[in-house]
Parts: sequence; structure tokens; C-alpha cells
Amino acid sequence: MENLGSIISMLRPNGGFALYGSDLENVIWDEGVVPVTKAEVEAGAKQFDAWQAEKEAAKIAAKESAQTKLAALGLTAEDLKALGL
Repeated sequence: MENLGSIISMLRPNGGFALYGSDLENVIWDEGVVPVTKAEVEAGAKQFDAWQAEKEAAKIAAKESAQTKLAALGLTAEDLKALGL
């Protein structure tokens, strides 16, 4: 599965794992992490694109919010770059 590592990260955002290869049988889970099942991965694959779009939308919203706050302070992104921030 092409996005297996990303799908597992979506399903277990706080879980640790190492993926060797491209299938679920080649995942080594950190101690205490509940392994995902094949059914969870298949369901997650169907939700993955929407999850990615949601993450991207949140990132854009956070950037717009920061720019609004900067503008309220009379600053721009270029001002922060000039300061090395």
C-alpha cells in the first residue's frame, strides 16, 4: 500500500512504529502501541485524502490567523523576515 506509513500515522498519531517494506506485516510497533488491524488500514485508506485535506486547511487557517494577528500589531510577514523570525 502506497501510503501505509501515513495512514498508520493518521490512525495512531501518538504511536511509534517502524515500517520495513510496504505491507502491514512489516510494521514493528513500539512497546505499548496497539497495532492497527488490516480492517483499520483499509477504512483509513478511504478517509486518508479527506484527512490530508483537513490538515492542509488547518495549516492554511493557522497561517491566515497569524497574518491577521500580525496586521493587528502593524506587522507583516516581511517585517518578521527582516528580524530573522
